[in-house]
Amino acid sequence: MSIQTILLLLALAGIAGIGIGYFLRLIISLGKRGSMELEIRKMRLDAEERSKRIVEEAEARAKEKEGQIGSELKERANELKATEERLVRKEELLDKRQNMLDTEQETLTKRSTELASAKEKAEELAKAQQEKLEKVAHLSAEEAKNDLVKSVEKQYESDLESRMHKLEIAGNERLEQRAKEILTTAVHRLGNSVVSDVLATTISLPSDEIKGKIIGKEGRNIRAFERATGVDVIIDDTPGTITLSSFDPIRRQVARIALENLILDGRIQPAKIEEMVKKAEEEINTIIKKKGAEAAYNAKVQNLDPKLLMILGRLYFRTSYGQNVLDHSVEVAHLAGMLAAELGANEAVARAGALFHDIGKAVDHEVPGTHVEIGRRILQKFGVDEAVVKAMQAHHEEYPYETPESMIVQVADAISGGRPGARRDSIENYIKRLEELEAIANQQAGVEKSYAISAGREIRVIVKPEEITDLDARKLARDIADRVEKELQYPGEIKVSVIRETRVIEYAR
Repeated sequence: MSIQTILLLLALAGIAGIGIGYFLRLIISLGKRGSMELEIRKMRLDAEERSKRIVEEAEARAKEKEGQIGSELKERANELKATEERLVRKEELLDKRQNMLDTEQETLTKRSTELASAKEKAEELAKAQQEKLEKVAHLSAEEAKNDLVKSVEKQYESDLESRMHKLEIAGNERLEQRAKEILTTAVHRLGNSVVSDVLATTISLPSDEIKGKIIGKEGRNIRAFERATGVDVIIDDTPGTITLSSFDPIRRQVARIALENLILDGRIQPAKIEEMVKKAEEEINTIIKKKGAEAAYNAKVQNLDPKLLMILGRLYFRTSYGQNVLDHSVEVAHLAGMLAAELGANEAVARAGALFHDIGKAVDHEVPGTHVEIGRRILQKFGVDEAVVKAMQAHHEEYPYETPESMIVQVADAISGGRPGARRDSIENYIKRLEELEAIANQQAGVEKSYAISAGREIRVIVKPEEITDLDARKLARDIADRVEKELQYPGEIKVSVIRETRVIEYAR
């Protein structure tokens, strides 16, 4: 065979292969098209079934919701009906009350008219009666009154003269008494106002929530505060306030300042309480120094030792028979200076003796002896002029009157304390009993400090833990109670509380 024939056969074979390939591809594509149509039909049937189920579920939910809404509407309708019935009943009741009020108003109006008519008739009758009397007596009411007055004056003329004489004597007595009052007022023109308590004992709180912080968990904070300050903290149902109770005004002042600072700080805990109490004590010392210097300046007493001024300033927190002792001392100094100038005595010595006449009261609860004896020792310790010491020591007649200034100081003290309302004896007796109560406890061995609280119904004794054991504390409480029963007179009973506390402090560095 020739090459041409072979090439021709190959060409025919290729054409035939191509034709067979196209034919097979056509058959395959027709088969796939049929299967795709079947799948599409199946998917359509599935979609129709799902849509039918969704519709059925939606219809069921709609019926259920419709039932719920229907029941709610029915309940609401019943409620509205009941409300409408109540309103109708109230309206009927109001109508009845209105009718009753209208009836009462008509009755009152009728009675008022009847009373006005009766009053007019009574006035007419009285007028007619007066006209008849005037006609019978041939006198008018005014003429009868004048005749009666003249007759009485003539009949009791002597009595009137005697009465006028007595009135004249009484008037002279009143004038003389008034003159004495004017003179007394002139003597007292420098008298200070009476202040029975210079410190506030009530603390205002920003909110009632702060009370819980002050009390603390199981009363821990309030116990620590009372132990550190020696005052009794009273927390009652009064909103926004706390009361500090103690007979010692210095303690109350320290407690007030410390508590106010704690409230401002907001961190109320035992350690913070002790810190604030120490700061308050430092602030009180500053006030004492300031008050002592002011008193010396106002009394015109100069060149005093600063320590002596500190002792004098403590009198600002002390009262005697309800009278502030520092203000009383300044007042006595002014009166003594005036009297000394009038009598020709040494005004400077009189003023100084009067200013220091009660200085012993600043420490009389800490040092044994009367306040006069304590005051003498204080003045001698600081090198005060002996003339001043003699002037102050005789104001209670414990020492003789050695100089004119000593008599002047005694008179000035009597004038200041004797004016009306200057002193209250019951307060001094009450405070004295509390001081005696604390003194009994402080005399016991191992006692660090003691506080009489609750108006003297309780005394709290803080002991030194290194000297007193728990068993000794029980015995100490019994001993104090026995001494109180034997030596003091008091109503009711007094509770003795002995507190023994041990603290161990370490530092991690």
